[in-house]
Amino acid sequence: MWGGRPALSRRIASAEPEVSMRDRPGHGAYSAGMTSTPPIAEIAALVGNPARANVLTALLDGRALTATELAYAAHVSPQTTSGHLARLVEARLLVAEKQGRHCYFRLASPLIGQMLEGIMAVAADGPPRHQPRWRGGEVLRTARTCYDHLAGRLGVALADALASRRQIVLTADGGQVTDRGARFLGEFGIDLAALGLRRRAFCRPCLDWSERRTHLAGSVGAALASRCFELGWIERQRDTRAVAILPAGRQGFAEMFGIAPFDAG
Repeated sequence: MWGGRPALSRRIASAEPEVSMRDRPGHGAYSAGMTSTPPIAEIAALVGNPARANVLTALLDGRALTATELAYAAHVSPQTTSGHLARLVEARLLVAEKQGRHCYFRLASPLIGQMLEGIMAVAADGPPRHQPRWRGGEVLRTARTCYDHLAGRLGVALADALASRRQIVLTADGGQVTDRGARFLGEFGIDLAALGLRRRAFCRPCLDWSERRTHLAGSVGAALASRCFELGWIERQRDTRAVAILPAGRQGFAEMFGIAPFDAG
């Protein structure tokens, strides 16, 4: 069986004053009795800001974007976006990479994408005023990227197909690729041995916030999505996480996975 469990800057500019944790009211009592508690409130406050939430969501497809592109996604000025990006980098939610004259930002790890998808799934089950708003209609719901793997109806259908054939086994907090699955994925062009060397979850379920079911994540999920892009089965759509299912994909998904064609609009 091939299996795995999840593995787990400088300041750019600031538009908001920083307050040290030791200067915050009640911090002394907090640190004295709860020193081992993760700073959940700090991360939640960072993600909960609407502009920063827009920035993080824009990066959920796994690509890197410039500050200018993220300012557009955040719906705030470039100056304000600079401050938000600095705080997100400092908290290690984002990483910045310099290429020539441009600086690109991306999510710091798949764990950040998993956290964001989890929040969206919780929000989808919350009161109507908290439920996520669709920005891509049925196209986004049919097929989209979730960090570096496939989500939406297509992602769920792929996970279901692999699980029904006993090629993968998914549990609540992990997953395995069976020997049968290893042979199938190898024939599909995925090198499982190479994936096992990566410092991340090998195979795990990810709750799909639109379908309320699981799709396949981890190194295996990422490799599956990458292979579908390579084969020309799917392609990214501009300014959205939605992916288009191409004619070759409709045929390929049906023949290889037994998935009926989707109406992706």
